[in-house]
Amino acid sequence: MKFVVSSSALLKQLTAINGVITTNPVVPILENFLFEVSVGKLTVYASDLQTSMITEIVVESKEKGNIAVPAKILLDTLKNLPEQPVTFTIDEETYSIEISSDNGRYKLSGENATDFPRVPAVKNGYAVDVPSDILTRAISSTIFAASNDELKPQMTGVFINISDANTTFVATDGHRLIRYRRADIASESQNTLLIPKKALNLLKASLPTDNTLVKMEFNASNAFFSFANIKMICRLIDERFPDYENAIPANNPNKLTINRQDLLNSLKRISIYANKTTHQVRLKIAGSELQISAEDLDFSNEANERLSCEYEGDDMEIGFNAKFLIEMLNNLDCEAIDINLSAPNRAGILNPAKKDKNEDVLMLVMPVMLNNYV
Repeated sequence: MKFVVSSSALLKQLTAINGVITTNPVVPILENFLFEVSVGKLTVYASDLQTSMITEIVVESKEKGNIAVPAKILLDTLKNLPEQPVTFTIDEETYSIEISSDNGRYKLSGENATDFPRVPAVKNGYAVDVPSDILTRAISSTIFAASNDELKPQMTGVFINISDANTTFVATDGHRLIRYRRADIASESQNTLLIPKKALNLLKASLPTDNTLVKMEFNASNAFFSFANIKMICRLIDERFPDYENAIPANNPNKLTINRQDLLNSLKRISIYANKTTHQVRLKIAGSELQISAEDLDFSNEANERLSCEYEGDDMEIGFNAKFLIEMLNNLDCEAIDINLSAPNRAGILNPAKKDKNEDVLMLVMPVMLNNYV
């Protein structure tokens, strides 16, 4: 079996799906790409059993066949080749692969394609189309708050609730919660799904930056995304997502409005002086002034800054994890934010001060108990 393909075109497509391949997979065959050659087309599969990615490339070929090709050695070879046509010659009996280029010849050993696990198909599923730029924004706005704790699998992904009025993306790790809602994505086939963090990171990395439509299909066990010449199938997390609506405090009489970038820069400076375990910063709000302070008693480090703000409510002191606040502010792109508070032991809620008509972002962060220093 033989086919000819552009080295840079092949490298680009393999790089797009290579992230799914793990270094020490459960099954050794998963260290390979599966190549399926048909007349004029090469289909490449990569998988880690939970998530599979597929891409298609135009090639010159007159034969059909398949083989598993070692991913790392192939990618390293292509990365160091200049742009040129390369010829793959595959012996389907010995699984040997020869790559010929203008510069020379490279031989490597492949494996039997029949050992590569089959990719599941989405049957009896639901579908919704989402522009890739909106999907990227939804993933970026929520995924950082998903948990890495494998003992809480229900929190290690992003929960998506599709209704006939809107679509809501939610992630939480128990300390913070992000709810991102789009009024311009809706479907009559109302459904919920919980997608793993790894799959969404891979999807985000390969999504086009324009408004290409991404077809999102799903059934009880898998989600299937297709766009341009890339497809991704991932197994859903079969767990019950926490009842997040009840975690959001309804009555928050104290409202702080402040420039997002000013607050972010201040927190970055102050957090340098915070305790390295708790990352605790203290927010003291009185009148139209916000005082941010931190101290690390172990090293006698302390810092404080004052920022002007707009504030409606009672004077208040509350402690937060600076890392969480910084991450949240980094994932907002508005000029000013509202922070809604009720009490020092109740969650704070961040929102953009000016809302987009199709976008509703709510970021909740739990407080940390303040030390008794003044």
